[in-house]
Amino acid sequence: MDFLTLFGIYVAVVLACIALVCKYSGHQQTPLGQLLDTITGVVSPWIPQCLQNICYKTTHRLFHQRNNFFLYVHLLLEVVVYAEFSHEVFGFCLDMGTSFFSLCIPYILLAFKSYLFYLCCRRDPGTLTKENHTAQLKVYQYDENLFQQGIRCSTCQLVKPARSKHCRVCNRCVQRFDHHCVWVNNCIGAQNTRYFLLYLLSVCTMAGDIAVLTADMLVQTVLRTGLLHAQYIDEQGEQKPVGPLFIIQHLFLTFPRIVFMLGFLVFVFFLLAGYSMFHMYLALVNQTSNEWFKGKGHSCQHCHPHSGHTCRTSYNPFRGFYHRGILKNLGEIFWPLCAKKKDN
Repeated sequence: MDFLTLFGIYVAVVLACIALVCKYSGHQQTPLGQLLDTITGVVSPWIPQCLQNICYKTTHRLFHQRNNFFLYVHLLLEVVVYAEFSHEVFGFCLDMGTSFFSLCIPYILLAFKSYLFYLCCRRDPGTLTKENHTAQLKVYQYDENLFQQGIRCSTCQLVKPARSKHCRVCNRCVQRFDHHCVWVNNCIGAQNTRYFLLYLLSVCTMAGDIAVLTADMLVQTVLRTGLLHAQYIDEQGEQKPVGPLFIIQHLFLTFPRIVFMLGFLVFVFFLLAGYSMFHMYLALVNQTSNEWFKGKGHSCQHCHPHSGHTCRTSYNPFRGFYHRGILKNLGEIFWPLCAKKKDN
């Protein structure tokens, strides 16, 4: 199997895994999730019903019931990346003159990220209970579009405060509900959104830093071995200068695990960079993922084309109803509102 075929399979597997997570983790409207829906619709008639049932039960258990599967996957991937970085890349970079402090930064980021990861997993997101329910009703006003007064949760039997939602995975109502994250096996709500944002940024920074160090090691290897000025003899017996594809194949054959690790880190970095930017934007305009996805297709029930009715609280998915200015919005993320400190 040649390099391009193997690399193509690698890319396909990574994209398939990302699409699967996008589809079943509550973000079905993503392009990868929609692509997976299309592929599933084409392939499903050829798959036996018993196998489809097994796949359905497995995905339901993984994505719609609380479990630690993705916690273990997360830790496994982290161990594999850091083991490879420590075993090969660290020594190569040190020999090539990279400063010891620069090589220690990924481990500092790992410690910081691990602490935030623990907080995301263990910190209560803002569960609504009978004890705090009355106070939570006073924190946010109802916009009478996405959140209306008097709506009762059919499961918890509590009147829903504005911006709250019942999580079907955790089976609880959460204050300022954003989404349920399978990677931390917890809801993201008013009390842990700040940790989640910092966690995303730390993982993105960590992946980017290791990727830069690894890429620098490979570039230095190419420069020091004179591979850029090398030549090879083709099938016709003629000497030709090596090109980028030849150099990539050479690096892959020489450092296969390092090249695959670099490819994985690049995927993770760009995926998390986009996801982090989306959540930072939501924080700046004081929205949640739940409000964003609901608001995109929402319209006031009274606003018909010929009704003559003007909706004063029409929802703008690009600027939330609860927008109070960038500084106050960020302050609300890091210091969640409570009833006695409500800012009108």
